[in-house]
Amino acid sequence: MAEDLLDEELEQSESDEQLFEHYRFVVDKGQSPLRIDRYIVSKMEQTSRHRIQLALEAQYVRVGGRPVKANYKVKPDDVITIMLPFQRRGFEVHPEPIPLDIVYEDDDLLIVNKPAGLVVHPGFGHFSGTLVNALAYHLGISQDADAPDERMGVLVHRIDKDTSGLLVVAKNEISQMKLAGQFFEHTIKRTYWALVWGNVADDAGTIEGNIGRDPNDRMRFKVFEDGSQGKTAITHYRVLERFGYTTLVECNLETGRTHQIRVHMNYIGHPLFNDDRYGGDRVLKGPIYAKYKQFIDNCFQIMPRQALHAKTLGFIHPSTHKEIFFDSEIPADFSALLAKWRSYATGRDIVRTVLEEEE
Repeated sequence: MAEDLLDEELEQSESDEQLFEHYRFVVDKGQSPLRIDRYIVSKMEQTSRHRIQLALEAQYVRVGGRPVKANYKVKPDDVITIMLPFQRRGFEVHPEPIPLDIVYEDDDLLIVNKPAGLVVHPGFGHFSGTLVNALAYHLGISQDADAPDERMGVLVHRIDKDTSGLLVVAKNEISQMKLAGQFFEHTIKRTYWALVWGNVADDAGTIEGNIGRDPNDRMRFKVFEDGSQGKTAITHYRVLERFGYTTLVECNLETGRTHQIRVHMNYIGHPLFNDDRYGGDRVLKGPIYAKYKQFIDNCFQIMPRQALHAKTLGFIHPSTHKEIFFDSEIPADFSALLAKWRSYATGRDIVRTVLEEEE
């Protein structure tokens, strides 16, 4: 039971590419060559061929674990799986009048500015009070345990419970498939703001390193330097402001692995400020004086979570095919934390900002 709880918590994290098996077919030994889209339709009579083709375009249909195209001809003993970016539910979703900060909405999608502390998706230990419960109320939908998830409005990606910022929600299956395809191809434009411990040496850089679950701690992920484990992960960063003992950085995700920014910044020696999972919830840089420790404790109280915000989001609209872009304000706790560090840095004549130099 404890392992289930840990796994469920990790499933709420910011992994844009985590897929779950929903359907599996093993092709009969006597099967003659047949296009895979036609084959699947013959096995799923309630599903349209168009929908299957969308799933193929989004690389959700796999043969032997690898994505295939619609013109692939099935062969005897092929193992076909349909992988989707959300778990099969098995529990009822109740609409709840949870306030939502909706940045944008049309017939195909909506953009939500998620507050810190809000769990994204229902799961073990979180059957209510989640973003999906709020979306059910907003969209006027109630679903029982056997209802198809895609009617609810599909969360194409997720961010951690204690990370704030922008999320895109698909309101129909066509939008979901097309948006998920953009995430899969890494064409989604996303930036995060993070306050990290230490004075980051370079004004900009790229962190590369396979990320996988830490074998010594299931709650954490780590970089495997030899590339023997984990999945490829790439994070680009640039410094926005320097405060002497901490640095505000903007991170651009080329991939979307679980806890990617938190793991990568910790890997280069700059864990996120107040990130208890990766050691950022204690004094890591600065003097040993009691007055400084009190200053840090006050900062932790101002922002009692990891200092991470999903600030911008850009993609091609699934219907208009035009690029759209969204920017969000830094939330109050993060803003107050930055103001406190700016005051500290100014009082000590620390060269603190790159943004002002660029302007």
